[in-house]
Parts: sequence; structure tokens; C-alpha cells
Amino acid sequence: MRTVSVPAAIPLPITDTLGTIPARNAARAPDRPAYALREPGGWRTVTAAQFHDQVQAVARGLVARGIKPGDPVGVLAPTSYAWTVLDFALWAAGAFAVPIYDSSSAEQVDWIVADSGLVAVIAASERLATAAGQSRDGALPVWIIDEGLLDALAAEGRDVDPAELARRTAATRPEDPATIVYTSGTTGRPKGCVITHANLTFVVRTLVAGTGPVVTTPGARTVLFLPLAHVLGRGAHLFCAEGGMQVAHCPDPKQLVEDITTFHPTFLVGVPRIFEKIFNASQQKAHDAGRGRVFDRATHVAIAHARAQRAGRVPPWLRVQHAVFDRLVYAKLRAALGGHLAYAITGGASLGERLGHFYAGIGLTVMEGYGLTESTASGTFNRADAARIGTVGQPMPGTEVAIADDGEIWLRGPHVMAGYHHLPEATAEAIDADGWLRTGDRGQLDADGFLQITGRSKEIIVTAGGKNVAPAVLEDRIQAHRLVSHAVVVGEGRPFVGALITLDPEALQAWARSHGRPSGELSALAGDAALRAEVQAAVDDANAAVSRAESIRAWRLVDTEFTQESGHVTPSLKLKRSVITEDLADEIEAIYSGGRGAGPAGP
Repeated sequence: MRTVSVPAAIPLPITDTLGTIPARNAARAPDRPAYALREPGGWRTVTAAQFHDQVQAVARGLVARGIKPGDPVGVLAPTSYAWTVLDFALWAAGAFAVPIYDSSSAEQVDWIVADSGLVAVIAASERLATAAGQSRDGALPVWIIDEGLLDALAAEGRDVDPAELARRTAATRPEDPATIVYTSGTTGRPKGCVITHANLTFVVRTLVAGTGPVVTTPGARTVLFLPLAHVLGRGAHLFCAEGGMQVAHCPDPKQLVEDITTFHPTFLVGVPRIFEKIFNASQQKAHDAGRGRVFDRATHVAIAHARAQRAGRVPPWLRVQHAVFDRLVYAKLRAALGGHLAYAITGGASLGERLGHFYAGIGLTVMEGYGLTESTASGTFNRADAARIGTVGQPMPGTEVAIADDGEIWLRGPHVMAGYHHLPEATAEAIDADGWLRTGDRGQLDADGFLQITGRSKEIIVTAGGKNVAPAVLEDRIQAHRLVSHAVVVGEGRPFVGALITLDPEALQAWARSHGRPSGELSALAGDAALRAEVQAAVDDANAAVSRAESIRAWRLVDTEFTQESGHVTPSLKLKRSVITEDLADEIEAIYSGGRGAGPAGP
């Protein structure tokens, strides 16, 4: 087993808790812009002092409503400023939030409520609470944010002694739960990961220490759009609070483009799919406008320029081409991203070497990292000043990464959760006696300790010929094509590897218009030779990264959108493979029913 570790960048052990952040920020720089609220005329600033005062007022209201130290309180809401206030207010009151995705079904909410032992549920709206099976007539108190909850709590808490909050904050220990985050549930029932104050504090302070000016430079700002129910989103909002970055919240993905162009973020956090969509949409727009060849050439130059910079020498001819395309293409892309965006963090899946180099080539440093809910969304990280594109970085300072004999990635350090809530056997199965977390992912470490993800142990496909195939390598490259929405590699126990492919409806409509097709519906285009040639090109590009035995021999276009609503994608945008293979069993069978074949399967 090979092990790599990096010395800690912050003092250890952690001795304080997250509830102290607002007071510390207010004392250090009371007038610093901490948050921004969207208003009809623009954005209104909330200073560090104003935020601290509001957190304290809301926390006193929670005490007045009977919240006790150690109480878990459910928060069922999209990302919002109110969510952030409540998070810190619960910590100030000695309690903690159990986040629930606003897309959760009633059954999922019932499970989390029962398993975590919630004492109350805070919902964004009456509609959302009712849809999730919670109501004021139920066994638990249900408080509605949209009904002026923050103001109501502040009013109710006026008679609560501030000294009571100070006592509760001081009594909270670093090893106490700061949250219970439930896994997305790609297989089986979600498990509650108990994340402590020490876990989260270690991660955010280490990231701040490792990112320097990304978060601490005056004027640094971000639009937070990841769900705060997701551990990466939760860590992001704390990272910004700890580092001093101003945050605007975007609860609705449809609002994101406008928020980015009006708030002008310098930094974003998102899953790779977001950055794929930005690239694909830009590419499709260029093709629709007849500038496809220019965009494609600009893409090639951006990637080549980033690679040359990494190698330490950019040839003069490439420098000239890059400067030309910077005016023609890259500047417009940067403007679409708000004009000031310089850094981004991504995790949860692989961004891919091609997109990593592309964004680096247009002037955006994407710091790709790796982690699980069980490791507080962290494990390895590419620092802005020492990134190795195509990897997910080196171990977080103060942690260790090991590759087991079978290729599984193991993590150890202060970021590893306390355990699964009420599941000691599952905890012992995931974390061994020496503190190593078995991730279930497979990877390899290069000579400098940079980690590359090669697949997920539970998702490895074993063909009838005994060949082990990692789907992610193939899927990531197929999904880089502007027309493709999702690719799902199949082939367990089969004679060869196949794939189910879904197309992006908007991109398909645009493709149909630009190619003079009367309809942009897949039902009418599935057999179109030109369209199938485009998809085959994406498959060929993926196959170039693997051996012939691992390559996709046949694929099938499916007229199904994989979404949270359809039950095929988790809230963190991971595919539910077991659900997909069950629901689309006939489509998978159709790939193989015609025999091995030499070309792609039919529509």
C-alpha cells in the first residue's frame, strides 16, 4: 500500500467551533461586506457586523422557541441568505442543522426526520413543507422562512439573555456534531454522516491557508448556487465566511446567469457538470451563429497554450494565436462569466483534462479536488499555484492518502467524519481501526503525490471476458460533446462494452435548425446519419483513451432525460446507475440483441 501525506498548514488540534466565526469577523472588520441580498434595484450589502447582530437575534429567538443544546433541526430549503443565517444561529444556540434537499420526496424527508431525531423542521415555504409531507398539524413544529421567520425569531428572542448564547457557544465542543449530512442515496437508503465542528473547521481553515488571495483579497466575491444540503455547498459557505469573501446566494439555477453577470464574482464553486454545460452552451451558440470553426480553433489554441505554460515554454506562434483569440473569443466568455471570474473550485466528479486545460487557457484557474460526504467534501486538492490538470490534486495538508493493494483510495485525517448516525456496523465497515476511510473509489498516485481517479469500485464493470472497465473514463469524454447530456456505460457480464446516451434538448433543437431539419425532437432525429456521426465522434474520442477491450462497441440513443424528478440523478448530480439499468433494461438489451456487430446500435 502506497501512502502520501502532507504536513498540516494550520494549528492542530482544533480547539474552537463554527459558532464563533460571525463574532470574530465582526470584531476584526465590522464594515467588511459579508453578504449581498438581491433587490429590485441591484444588490444590498450586509456587513460582517450586521450579519453577526442578525445571527445573535435569530439565535435568541430559537432559544425562546425551546431549542436546546445538541438539538438537531431540519432545514428544508434551497440555498439562500436565510439558510446561512439559520445555520450560524443554530450553532450559536448550541444546536445544529440537518439539511434536507428541497427536491426530496415525502418518503425521503420522513426517513431523515425519523433517523436523525429532529426536534423541528424549518422549511422555505408552506408549499415545500406540504410537498415533503410536513405540516403544522404533524408531530413536529414546522416553521416557514417565507412567512417572515427571521424577523419573528428576532422579535421573540428580545428577552433572552445574550449571556445564555455566549454560554452555549462556549460549551459546544469541537467534537460535537455540527451537522448530519445524508448521503445522496445512489444505492440503498441514505446514511447520515455525522460531521463535527472540528471536521468542518479543519477543512475550511486548511483551504483558506492553501488558497491565499483567492478568498482573502479585498473585493473577493462569489455567487453560491450549490445546494446547502450538499456537503460541498455547506463547506463552500463556511470557506467564504472564514476567509472573508462576500457571498450572494442563488436559490434558482434559472437565475444564475443574471446573478453572475450583475454580481461579477471573482470565484465560483460548482460540480464539473456546470462547467461542462458552460462550455457546451458556448460552443453550440458559436456553431449556431456560423462561428463554429473559429470557436473550435480557439478551443484548440487555449488547450495548447495551457499545456505549453505548464511545460514552461510557450512558442511565439502560439502566443500570437492565443492573443488573437483572447480578443475574439476568450474575452467574451469571461464577460459571460461576469468579467472578473479568476478562480473556481470543482469536485464531486472528474472535470477532465481537456476542460481543465481549456479553462486555464482562457484565464480561469479551476482548482479540482476530491472528497466524499464522509470526508467532509475533502481529501485532495489542486492549489491555484501548484495545480496539475488531469488530477484531483495532492492530499489536503494535515491528511494522508493511500492506495490499497486493490487500487482503492483510502483517506485519513481530521476531515474524516465521526461516523454514520446510529449505524456502528456501517461505520466500522467504512472506517477501520486505524482511522482509514475506505472510499470505494479507485485511483493512482503519481511520483509527486497527485491523485488521479480511475473509477469507483462499486461501479467497475466486469465483461463476460473478465475485463474490468471503469465507466467514468469513457462517460466523462462523451459528455464533453456539446450535444450530449448524459452517457451511461453498460456491459456487466456482457460480451462487450456498450453505452446509453441522452442528448441535451436545447442543443438538439439548435443542431436541427443549423442542419435544416424540420424537427428537433429525438424521435424524429434518432436515425439521422449526420446526428449519429456527431455522437459517434464523441464515442470515438472516448475510446481513444482506453484499450480496445474497454472500448464502446455499440451505443444507443435514449429519449429519456436523467433528472432528479425522473429519479435517475441525485441532488448532487450523480447518476443512479441501479435505477437507470432497471428502468432502461429493454434499451440495454437492444444493444446486445443484434450480436457483437461492428458499428453503433440503432436509435
